[in-house]
Amino acid sequence: MSMKTKGILLAAGGASLWGGSGAAAQQLFMTHAVTTEWLVAVRLLGAGLLLLIWGLIKSSKQINEIIHDRKNMAMVLAFAIFGVMNSQLSYFFAIKYSNAPTATVLQYLQPVLIILWMAFGQKIRPRRVDGISIAVALMGTFLLVTGGRLDTLTLTPIALAWGLWSAVAATLYTLLPSGLLKKYDAMVVCGLAMFVSGIIMLPWFLTMEQPHLSLFNIVLVIYIVVFGTMFAYTLFLQSIRYIAPSVTGILSAFEPLIATILAVTLLGTKLSTAAIIGSLLIVLTTVIQAVPFNVIWRRFKRAK
Repeated sequence: MSMKTKGILLAAGGASLWGGSGAAAQQLFMTHAVTTEWLVAVRLLGAGLLLLIWGLIKSSKQINEIIHDRKNMAMVLAFAIFGVMNSQLSYFFAIKYSNAPTATVLQYLQPVLIILWMAFGQKIRPRRVDGISIAVALMGTFLLVTGGRLDTLTLTPIALAWGLWSAVAATLYTLLPSGLLKKYDAMVVCGLAMFVSGIIMLPWFLTMEQPHLSLFNIVLVIYIVVFGTMFAYTLFLQSIRYIAPSVTGILSAFEPLIATILAVTLLGTKLSTAAIIGSLLIVLTTVIQAVPFNVIWRRFKRAK
């Protein structure tokens, strides 16, 4: 197996496991087996602890450096609250009030929000491809939310609000740890932030009513924590060793694809044609951002 093939399989596998976790969460919410807050607390505590143990085995020196530096810990705390915990809660609430495909796709508005942040917050002029991405994303969101009709909404206001906020939270998740990621391994930073956010939710978790889960529901929770979080993140990070980040960005589209396939085939979720087209347009923005059009154009001109 070539390095490129291995990288593609790792990235696609990680994104697919993420998509599966969304469908698993939808099943739990449909049967009222757990509350959103309980599931997020378990996911953060479980996956954070597993990733932290992995980090201690591979990079204990880095963890020690972060813990003993006040500035680093302040950045971890901000990332844990406004990035990790915020994104997890908003994403699962979006699933609860809509469905896994819709919540996952709305989260994919993140690249557009990052473009807008760079344009207005840091006064960086958007590229032509950024303008195309924004236009495509807006059209996709319109179709997904309205079904192509101006007189109706296919989502409830609360579902739309949580979906859009999950995109904001995903943007914060991407931007907040940038300083730490320049110095430390991504798995160490994210594992530590997940564990910290889990600890923050621990008092909440201990005081809420604990659910009585069937064996099947227990399996779904284990999947979300172990496979849909720890393994998904590990596989995706490993893929960057073998393929370019732009390729991993394109392959991340497997997340909404798998979430949609599982939700439609196994959970009976129904999506209109307009919603499917809108979802594809929103996911297309990630592909547009990942493809190096400037490089392709320069090579094309050179070949001519």
